[in-house]
Amino acid sequence: MIDGKFTILAIESSCDETAAAVVCEGRNALSNVISSQIDIHKAYGGVVPEIASRHHLDNVNWVCRKALDDAGAAMDDIDAIGVTYGPGLVGALLIGLATAKAYALATGKPLIGVHHIHGHICANYIEHKDLEPPFMALVISGGHTNIVEVTDYNELRVLGSTRDDAAGEAYDKVARVLGLGYPGGPLIDRIAREGNPEAVEFKRVFLEKGSMDFSFSGIKTGVLNYVNSEKQAGREINTADVAASFQQAVLDVVVAKTVEAALSLGKDKIVVAGGVAANSRLREMLKAECDKHGLGLYHPSPVLCTDNAAMIGCAAYYKYKAQGPDDLTLDAIPNLPL
Repeated sequence: MIDGKFTILAIESSCDETAAAVVCEGRNALSNVISSQIDIHKAYGGVVPEIASRHHLDNVNWVCRKALDDAGAAMDDIDAIGVTYGPGLVGALLIGLATAKAYALATGKPLIGVHHIHGHICANYIEHKDLEPPFMALVISGGHTNIVEVTDYNELRVLGSTRDDAAGEAYDKVARVLGLGYPGGPLIDRIAREGNPEAVEFKRVFLEKGSMDFSFSGIKTGVLNYVNSEKQAGREINTADVAASFQQAVLDVVVAKTVEAALSLGKDKIVVAGGVAANSRLREMLKAECDKHGLGLYHPSPVLCTDNAAMIGCAAYYKYKAQGPDDLTLDAIPNLPL
């Protein structure tokens, strides 16, 4: 313990960030170290699982040591080891999980497996010390787009999810079509500020009435078809206008469904989590809709939107308090349901 407070060393390696953090009492991140592989995967236009795993192996012990050093802590100060065990890339997950098990076995500390999406939601508890369930959560990232009803710290119910591409995945693919590079989310967000969101009419896909699910593959295809037809006609493409119009079509659906879910189930707060939670236009649109309906809006700062270990430490704390530790047979589950 540090100053009598329950302290967790947390590890996150579900995709292409190798991360470790020291978290006290769930909400106080004493350190949060992230080793990103973005520059490595840029050359491939996306994450290559085998390369990601290799770099996790190179970096995981280093980020753990640095997290302890930055927190001014030693392993004797740590009460438990938290780690992401799914969902994610199986090879990447296994590196973090094997490391956490080794620390737990060597030190006799309890092991706590954390669901990655639960971690993203919990990032908001670190950012907003006053936030408590219940609320409606929008988890929006490169791998996930979910509307989640949160009734307690460990009680989560998925109300809607993507039926094909996640929102962040669609951003990456459209950015590639527009020649913007990787990762697509921040690049589209930046250039869209210079464009007209009404310049190109892309279809909004709401699916069947009452559904809280999402589908983004159609709009991705719509952008591809538009770009191809303009090129074939010899017309110049205004990249900023296309980016702004694409983004507006995606976010019109995301914001409408999230607010509708909150209102229909009587929630007075909306929490946003995941990498796309850093998107400036999403924040603007949600703020306007939440103000209109008298809803509170919470989102983390950008460093807590991306994959990080502080959020895993927070989730591990609340899971451990309610359910106790996992045993060392805990395995990586790449498609772990929430």
